[in-house]
Amino acid sequence: MHVQESVQTIGGTKVRTYNGMPATRLQGVTWQKSRASNSRGNCVEVAELPDGGVALRNSRHPDGPALIYRRAEIEAFIRGAKEGDFDSLVQ
Repeated sequence: MHVQESVQTIGGTKVRTYNGMPATRLQGVTWQKSRASNSRGNCVEVAELPDGGVALRNSRHPDGPALIYRRAEIEAFIRGAKEGDFDSLVQ
């Protein structure tokens, strides 16, 4: 289940976070992407939130929506990716 809504302090400012919020409203977070990303901007970027959650955005649309997940959801996704659960999507 995705986080529906919460209020967090990011960069000294209280921000209401919710799925689909404009990623630009998450000022003060550090976005990072995989070293395996290519130079054409085909990347998913992630940022840790103060409450331990994680925001995701499309690097080609940094002003677009951010998806907000709980840490446990991201941990389960990464574990599944490492175990090959999603390999069929890229083969």
